Amino acid sequence: MAWGVLDDPHMAAPPGTVNIGAKNDTGDVPKDESSLKRDGNIILQPQPSDNPNDPLNWSRAWKESIMIILAFSSGVTTALGPMVTPGLQVIAMKYNVSLNMVSSLIIGFLAFWIGFTTFFTASGANIWGKRPFFVISTLILFATNVWGFFASSFESLAVMRVIQGMASAPLETLVTSTVSDLFFVHERGTRLSIWGMMLASGVLLGQTISGVIIQNVSFEATFGISALIFIPIMLVVYFVVVETTWNGARDSHDIKVEEKNSSWTVVTEGKEPYRQQLRLFRGRISGESFWKGAWKPVPLIAYPAVLFSTVVYGSYFTWLLTISVLSVTAFSMPPYNLNPAQIGATNLPLLLVGLIGSPLSGWMADAIPKFLARRNGGVFEPEFRLTLMLIATPLATAGFLGFGMTVNNGAPLAWPVFFMSIHSLSVPFASQASLAYVIDCHPKDANQAFVTINFTKAVFTFLATTYANGWMANVGPLNVFTTITIINLGVCALTIPAYMYGKRFRSLVARSSFGQKMGG
Repeated sequence: MAWGVLDDPHMAAPPGTVNIGAKNDTGDVPKDESSLKRDGNIILQPQPSDNPNDPLNWSRAWKESIMIILAFSSGVTTALGPMVTPGLQVIAMKYNVSLNMVSSLIIGFLAFWIGFTTFFTASGANIWGKRPFFVISTLILFATNVWGFFASSFESLAVMRVIQGMASAPLETLVTSTVSDLFFVHERGTRLSIWGMMLASGVLLGQTISGVIIQNVSFEATFGISALIFIPIMLVVYFVVVETTWNGARDSHDIKVEEKNSSWTVVTEGKEPYRQQLRLFRGRISGESFWKGAWKPVPLIAYPAVLFSTVVYGSYFTWLLTISVLSVTAFSMPPYNLNPAQIGATNLPLLLVGLIGSPLSGWMADAIPKFLARRNGGVFEPEFRLTLMLIATPLATAGFLGFGMTVNNGAPLAWPVFFMSIHSLSVPFASQASLAYVIDCHPKDANQAFVTINFTKAVFTFLATTYANGWMANVGPLNVFTTITIINLGVCALTIPAYMYGKRFRSLVARSSFGQKMGG
């Protein structure tokens, strides 16, 4: 047993358990580890090949550039969903439709179609690579924002959001698996935190800026400005975000041997020229069936790590959006009576908290497991990531209860905003714990695992944005957020069996005929 993670009687090291730097008592590197590649004292996992085209071997600047561009693009794309939130009342009045219908078709529909489309984009990315999906996605997102700016009816706006949701899918799900393409196990938490920070900034800053635009110009102008932002995004994605999927062997030296005139010549594979890296289509890079790949995320929910991450990440993201939607309703009514610009501004404290919480959670997601691994003979367990739930759970609980009580009692605006910020701080810790955990447990299935996670999140979001306002109108904010608190505590309690029995669950999956059939 290591730090409460129970050993498995069948497998000493099930998939996910890796050695990242064991030392013997003398401080010397054991002989069987001397040939392994390292970063200082840390053994690199996975071990990179000797091929310069292996993404793990690319320069630090190149890898970080791809990561930051994708994280930023993902943040802007995520902002498209809730950015119309401050204008829900405006849209409802302009087109003479109910607030619930606007919330459902303009926000919930987008989330649902993102989740639905990810089944196909993730399968396609495994077969044809991620690059074509990133490039085409940004192109369509630019076009749909132009459409939104010129839309003249509610029907046109709703159809546009369906297409926008479909186009958003690659930037919602493929970024996380790109992290496992480019970075080693001990580096992933920090990089996921950059992505998480961009997502939080997109959701919160997008609403703040759009609130001002809706108040002073029009809600259509938010789409026009988004279209302008996607112009440079299209360019940098095309010229910098090259293909990161690697199907070469990582346990050999990738040396080709050719015979010439009875003598042997060793030919090492050279670096692919930049112009070739810019190719949009490389043909099939995998022999997998597209339809089989599209279906694979459905049975993946049976993997305990995927199920845990799905429930935790999906619920935390949904509560974040639920608070966002309900705060618009609460703050636009007495005693607050805020206009769209003022409602948008209430997100600024949440953004500030997110900018602190995301890098802190990212640092902790790598630092704590490395610390625990060092005290565990250098053996890293993915369950070590779940320690971050010790921070997420109390913060979320205090945030929910505090927000519900203060809004219910009509407390001064600073109080509900304070408790929204407390809840907002919990989200990056829960996200880091769940996302880094599933990548560590099932790196080969990361694309499809995130489809499962995001589709469930999309369904949760669709239901929350459709029914949340009606629910609060019927029972009041205190009852709504007390119920959410109880549900969330139940979700967080799943961390205990996931942490204790996680290693045994991973072993069970690896040994089962189901797991072997799934290739996980």
